Amino acid sequence: MLMPITKLLVAAVFLLNATSAARADAAFSTFLESMWPRAQQFGVSRAVFDASIRGLEPDLTLPDLELPGRPERPPPGQAEFVQTPSQYLRESSFDRLAARGRQLAAQYRDTLARIDKEFGVPGNIVLAIWARETDYGSYKLPHDALRVLATQGFTGKRKELFQTEFLYALKMIQDGTPRADMRSSWGGALGLTQFLPSEFYKLGVDFDRDGRADIFRSVPDALASAAKQLQSKGWQSGERWAYEVRAPANADCSIGTPDITMPVGDWVKRGFLLAPPRKLTAQALSQPASLLQPEGSYGPAFLTTKNYYVIKEYNFSDLYVLFVGHLADRIAGAKSFETPWSKTDQLKTRDVEAMQQRLTELGLYADKIDGKAGMLTRAALGKYQKANGLKVDCWPTAAVLTHMRR
Repeated sequence: MLMPITKLLVAAVFLLNATSAARADAAFSTFLESMWPRAQQFGVSRAVFDASIRGLEPDLTLPDLELPGRPERPPPGQAEFVQTPSQYLRESSFDRLAARGRQLAAQYRDTLARIDKEFGVPGNIVLAIWARETDYGSYKLPHDALRVLATQGFTGKRKELFQTEFLYALKMIQDGTPRADMRSSWGGALGLTQFLPSEFYKLGVDFDRDGRADIFRSVPDALASAAKQLQSKGWQSGERWAYEVRAPANADCSIGTPDITMPVGDWVKRGFLLAPPRKLTAQALSQPASLLQPEGSYGPAFLTTKNYYVIKEYNFSDLYVLFVGHLADRIAGAKSFETPWSKTDQLKTRDVEAMQQRLTELGLYADKIDGKAGMLTRAALGKYQKANGLKVDCWPTAAVLTHMRR
């Protein structure tokens, strides 16, 4: 008697899921059709619109969707936010990518020199971005961009943003981008150096002068477009992205935030010694910089300049910026970090969130509760450690979390 009931239950669940899926697909089709008037305003023809959405189905496996009855699925654990510095900034990766980067620097020498001249961004910086984003084009992006953008526009948390990006993606197809080229990350970024469709129209550059900007196949176009994006965010020509330093033994890691700045020369006078030692110009010594200690008082320390935060607008992770900046230096012939990364453990996201929540309650932290141990979280943790007579290392550990929970 149990078997027939079980089969009936399974059949009922299957029918319910199938019905829900059918309703979702019908609603999705209605949503797509509702985009036609706006697409027309973007210059998209009816023929291109119909061909682009034909057979398009929502991808409900994507993160950041609002689906009734389904627990929220956070974005996949990006390596920049879930790995420790020693895991993310691996010497083997730098060796491989720097060697390839030097080959490409020689191959595209004239292009990179012209990029530097026109946008003020060194060639090794844009090469490093290309390496980090798509491994110099060898990494094949896993998603269909139209499906991603349409799904996020239909049921994502930032519908209006992604609906606009969907319309720009349709315009890209209208303007000649092959449909097969429209591959993206789960967030809808396209091309060799990862641009959202709207960014392509604002910042895409026809650098090879063939009559169209092509961020998919033209290396000059993709690298020049990345340089233009950095320029638009305030890149300062002729300035470094950061300086590695040896922090003095009595350094206060809780002051490592972007709002605490002083000239590089003043940091040096306070005992933050350049690593490796170098003689700086008067202009470099006067450049404002803030302190960054990605592992708290463990591992390397850096004096970060305006250009550091320009790269950070490309990707908000400090580890991403460190990867790009250091790889750029390695392509230019620099050696590895002078201070090695330690083998610190990374707390689980939910534990960092609990720590951020407690720091917020104490008035020490006023940023997002996101489970990411960024510079503001580390600085707030350092203040907590000082206030409670703990070892001040600005690094989230289970022991400190236990202390907070008492």
